Amino acid sequence: MVQSIIHIALVVRDYDEAIEFYTKKLNFTLVEDTYQPEQDKRWVVVSPPGSIGTTLLLARASNPEQELFIGNQSGGRVFLFLYTDDFWRDYNEMLERGIEFVREPKEAPYGIVAVFKDLYGNLWDLVELNEDHPIAKRMK
Repeated sequence: MVQSIIHIALVVRDYDEAIEFYTKKLNFTLVEDTYQPEQDKRWVVVSPPGSIGTTLLLARASNPEQELFIGNQSGGRVFLFLYTDDFWRDYNEMLERGIEFVREPKEAPYGIVAVFKDLYGNLWDLVELNEDHPIAKRMK
């Protein structure tokens, strides 16, 4: 049996501003942007550069209840984890693009990590795992 998580839905305020942030600031690839007239919404999918795994579905909030969760989908915890094969390259590029880091880089038993905010305030880890970490071994 083969299964995988294909998308994670991220509630956003506006499709175009979210696409702009993820493609210009984080260098993600726009995989799909398809209008769905029957629901009057767009199916917007982005992916980190070089990734063949899970993608982000940028889902515009469609009611006031969903709007409450924009930027706080995980109650203030780090919500998403962006793996990189070169922490310092990506960290420095992200700083140059104006990404706000709320926790500076630190060495941890599993690798090097720093926490940044997306355009809505969701917290992300930028992380490079040690070569012997079980997830890092799967990434190769």
